[in-house]
Amino acid sequence: MEAQTYRFAWCGIAIESIYSPLKWGAIAHLEIRSFEPPRAPLPITETGYRSHFHPPGTIETHGGDVVAQVTAWLDQEARTLRWQQYLAASRQGDLFA
Repeated sequence: MEAQTYRFAWCGIAIESIYSPLKWGAIAHLEIRSFEPPRAPLPITETGYRSHFHPPGTIETHGGDVVAQVTAWLDQEARTLRWQQYLAASRQGDLFA
């Protein structure tokens, strides 16, 4: 099955997600990267890029909407203390960075 590419925005960050339902005939693969701003941190990755392997059919079992599932993942992780601390620090700035 061919890889599917999706582009969408989350909290003002442009994101590209590439979903391969069956990679190497054995596993599903999801790539997520922020591209505007380039390499912007996301709640699921500090570098703006995440590669995620999972059992084939996982996304399809949950409705098949890649954008909705990636968005839900980002929303869930955005509620963590780690991400909330990152947001507070980025708004305040760091004199020692």
